[in-house]
Parts: sequence; C-alpha cells; structure tokens
Amino acid sequence: MTILLRALMAIAAALALAPPALAQSAVDLGPRGAVHAAAGPRAGAAPMAPPTAAAGAHPLTAEDVSAWLDGFMPYALRRGNIAGAVVVVVKDGQLLVEKGYGVADVKTRALVDPETTLFRPGSVSKLFTWTAVMQQVEAGKIDLDRDVNAYLDFKIPPAFGKPITMRQLMTHSPGFSDAAKDLIASDPKRVRSLEASLKAAIPARIFPPGTTAAYSNYGAALAGYIVQRVSGEPFAQYVERQIFTPLGMARSTFAQPLPSGWSRDMSKGYQLASGPAQPFEFIAASPAGALTTTGADMARFMIAHLQDGAYQGGRILDAKTAELMHSPQFRPVPPLPAMALGFYQEPANGRRAIGHAGDTIAFHSDLHLFLDDHVGLFISMNSGGDAGAAHYLRGSLFQAFTDRYFPASELAQPTWKDAARDGRVLSGRYVSNRRSDSGWLRLAAYLLGQAKVTADKDGIVTVSAFRGPDAQPKHWREIGPFLYQEVGGKNRMAAVVRDGKVLWLAADDTPPVLALQPTPAWLSAAWNFPLFIATLAVLALTVVLWPLVAVVRWRYGKRFALAGRQAWLYRLTRAVCLLDLVFLLSWFGLLAVGTTHLELLSGASDGLLRLIQLVGLIGVVGVVVPLANAALILPDGQKSWWAKASSALIAVACVATVWFAFTQGLITPGLAY
Repeated sequence: MTILLRALMAIAAALALAPPALAQSAVDLGPRGAVHAAAGPRAGAAPMAPPTAAAGAHPLTAEDVSAWLDGFMPYALRRGNIAGAVVVVVKDGQLLVEKGYGVADVKTRALVDPETTLFRPGSVSKLFTWTAVMQQVEAGKIDLDRDVNAYLDFKIPPAFGKPITMRQLMTHSPGFSDAAKDLIASDPKRVRSLEASLKAAIPARIFPPGTTAAYSNYGAALAGYIVQRVSGEPFAQYVERQIFTPLGMARSTFAQPLPSGWSRDMSKGYQLASGPAQPFEFIAASPAGALTTTGADMARFMIAHLQDGAYQGGRILDAKTAELMHSPQFRPVPPLPAMALGFYQEPANGRRAIGHAGDTIAFHSDLHLFLDDHVGLFISMNSGGDAGAAHYLRGSLFQAFTDRYFPASELAQPTWKDAARDGRVLSGRYVSNRRSDSGWLRLAAYLLGQAKVTADKDGIVTVSAFRGPDAQPKHWREIGPFLYQEVGGKNRMAAVVRDGKVLWLAADDTPPVLALQPTPAWLSAAWNFPLFIATLAVLALTVVLWPLVAVVRWRYGKRFALAGRQAWLYRLTRAVCLLDLVFLLSWFGLLAVGTTHLELLSGASDGLLRLIQLVGLIGVVGVVVPLANAALILPDGQKSWWAKASSALIAVACVATVWFAFTQGLITPGLAY
C-alpha cells in the first residue's frame, strides 16, 4: 500500500544517501510461469482497431514479452536483493504472459507461481474500492458530488467552508493531512474494525477540498465504508460478490486473517531477501490496501477495465461508467498527468495510460493500463530490496516495457529564453503535499524531508527529491514557461506559478497525487536543520561534561566552586538539558524504528508517546532555569569567557528545544498523527 512508508523513505532521499548497493542474493531466481498466445478478444470485448506500431517497436507477442522478461527480471531481482516477483501482461482481452520469478519463501525455496502464489499489492487494492464506488454510482446510491456526510453515521467536521465529496475522495483532493497511526499491525488482535478505525481518528484538513491532490489512505477507507453502508453488506463481502465472483477471481480476498487453507500459498514478505521474513501485515484501513491476490487474478481485473467493464459476456461496470472512471478529473499541475477517478494518468510515450502503485512494508506493486492499446502490465514483488530497489525496479520495468513496445521519438525543443530567471524563481526549499501536519510526524516532512531546488547560471534546475535509478538528483532544462524536460531523459517537470510565486512543483515520474509546495521561511530546513544539529550538539556536550567534570574534580581533589543559588541553577540547568536531549532523541528513535516497523505507530504506543511528551513538557517549562542561569552569569565580571559563552549557548539550545517542540508538533493535546 502506498501509505506513509513512501513518505518515510523520502527522508533518506532528502538526506542524500548513497546510491543503492545492489547486493547479491542467495535466492534462486529462475523463472516459473506460463506463456499464453493472444487469440483475440474474449466475449464482451469492445471492438478496436490495432494501433499503429511506431518505428522500432518490438512485436507485442507472448514469445517476445516472455523472452524479454526472462532477460530482465532474474538479474534485477538478484541485484536488488529481492526474493520473488510475479509479472502479468494482458492484451486484447486475453492473458498474454504470466510469470513467476524467484521464491515465495526463502527458507523452503518454494517458487513463485503466478496462478497460486498470493501477494499483497497494497494500494492497488484501492482500484477495487473505487470500482465498487462506481458500481454504487450506477445504482443511484452514491452521488459523486454530494457531501459524503450524507452517507455516514458520523460526521467529517467542516473545514474551509466546503464539504467533501466522493469525487474528491477518488481524486485524493479532500485535503486530509496524512495519517500513519494504526495503519499496519502484525497482531490481528490490535486491528480495529473499519468503522471503529475511521471514527477513532479523523485526520486534520490542511487544504481546501478540491484544490490539492494529496494522497490519503483515510479517504480511500472512508469511500469503502460508504460502499459498505449504502450496499448494506460488509466491504470485503461486497467486493467478493460484486467484483471477484463475476471476474472469476477465486484466489482474491480482502479478508484478514486469510480464509482457511490460504496461508500455505501466501508468499512471505521481506525487507531484504537476505533477511528474515516479515509477519503478515494486517491493514486496519482495509479498503485502502488489504487485498490478497494472485497474478492470474489481477489479469482478469485488468482485462475487465481495458474492456470498459466487460468480461466474458458479463459486466462489472457499464461502459460509460468505466470511461468516466478512466477519464481525467483533476489536473493538479498542468500540463502533467491528471487524476482520474481512482486511477491516475501515467506518462507512456504519448499513449493513453492509467495505473496505480501499491506498497506495504514488504510488498511493492504496480498496475498499468494502456487504454487505447488494450494492454495491461502488473508486477508485484515480495521484498523492498537494497536501498529501495523494488521501487526503482518497477519504475524501470514500466519505462522499458513502454519503450520496447510503444516507442516514441522525442522532438528536441530549444531552451526557454527566460530559463535563468525562472530558475531563480523556483530555487528554495519545498515540502511534500503528502504530509502529517497534526502530530509529531511533522518533523519527517518539515525538518528531515524538505527538498532543495537549485538552478545554475543557465537555468538548469536540480530538485533533490526527484531522483533517478542511480539515486542521484535529476537535472531539468526549461522548454516552456515553467515546463521542464529531464536532461538526458524523457520525464517532464512543471510548476504552477502565480504572481511570481510558486504554488506547486511536480514531475511526471511520480503520481499526480504527489507534489512539492514551497516551505514558509520560518519552517525552512535551510536554517532549522543546522539549528537542530547545533542544539543536539550543545545539549549532548553539556550532559556528557556534567559527570565528566565532576569525576575530574574528584580525581584531583577539587571542591565544587559554586554555592547557593548558583549551584542550584548549575545543576538544574544540566538536568533540563538532559530532559531536552532525551525528549528530542526519543522522537527520532521512534521515527527510525517506525520506518520499518509501522505496527509500532499504533495506539499501543500511546503511553510511550505521552511519557516522551511529559519529559518534553518538563523541559519546556524548565527553560526558565537555563535562562535564569545565563542572566546570572553573563553580567558577572568575575566569570570566565567560557562560563559566559557556555551559559549563553545552553540557554539558546533550551529555547530552541521549545521552538522545535511546538513547530514540529512534538507536544500536542491529542495523539493523532
């Protein structure tokens, strides 16, 4: 599921980590699967004319695709330290190729079988939720533009004077702050019902509805709950009856835990193929990412959407409904790809393509539909791989597939005449639109996750967050007003600029639900991050020297020189520094562990969070002590320069801790994040 994991992984990118170390794996990566010849559309397929093949295009046949995948996947998995994957290609209403690569279980060496091995495609699950929504739109039970509160038994609080609609949920534009709490658990006893999880923590609204596409798992789960309410049956049961059964998807379920007997076919999930298997991931917001399925079943789903809802003589959607679902609805950053209803547009050498990605901690997936070509591509991997190798692999697979079978000639365009000036306009610090603004995870976005945009004298722009497979930032050349072409590549970048001010910046190699927004000067990491590092350094040095100086005095028989008020202020100041240091480091420890153990970001950790906040609150109130200590020492002519400088630095560090506590959401009345 494309959940907060991607946002946390972006922290590493923002800190400019080294390129992926694609380590060797001991996994056997031989292909296993079936190749199916495309024999024409099945019953119910829409009539179509074959698209004209571009010069240099390879024939999209079972034989060519199979040979190409066999040359691409085993090497990529081995180099990426990924245990196994399934890849499926459909064409003209038929399964063209289905392949299993690597192993589903490193320990038992069980090979991936595309017909039977179960994968967790994460946020690709949302496409089933959105399909269910459109079925209820057809039935007249859901109006895309009506206030969603009309369908709920609880209320989404008003914000910005406008209601949230289903169309906004489907285009990820209701304006919700991102949320990670209680999203994934390894213990089924900790998973609340869909209803309970939605009512327990409604995310804050940080954008006016309909103005900003910001990815929201809560929004998708809310849509699934609305389907449950208007249909009168549990969401998982509804999807099974109305989508899985008509499509013959007998090996697919939203049930958690899995139905009896299914576990033996469930692929293990790994962070690294060379590491231990991860526990089964329970998704509380089930409509947003709880699907378990096979490659063969996903082929049926792709075929149905490529045929505008038709499959083997039946339908899961009327043709007009499917066409509406696939059509652009909201374009956050023109002229880049738009959001459709649940799907998003993708750059595909000029072809009309839509898709969706999905990530859990262990599984990483992509689904792509070339609508006019009636071709679908699905990949799911059971490991994240070294330095996020799975992310780059699936992106490279899609791009290479598109270039091989749907190539396009890139026309060279001259550099825009105002490139240098526009580069200066773009330069600065940016924060992702997908962020938590209501709790301690603000620090992941504002302190650690900011992107830096720079431009050279010729107007070539570099964005630290937009990186290639080599993990290095891409460079962009302006070819039109705030429209950029990747230097040496095919991707585009664009900015929305009004009255000389940048509103949004985005690239087409990421979904249109992700964009960058200029950071307010008071939250800029350009000075906040150095201040934070300096604060930690001063606090740590003060805490370490406190006992060390005492030991030195004892060793040489020296008495403590201070007495009375000065002695108490000295000791209390260092106690406040210790509390502040523990307070700040605790959040980063929780963030570091939570990046790979999202189950820790749950209500079970509320007690720990309150304890950390209590420590911080004492430190915040205690800031008066180092300030009083500095006020006592600085005017004293008998004090050394070191005593004066250190007391001033300590006071500044403690005041900075108060600044970070409140600007980064580290001390809050509630525990939503």
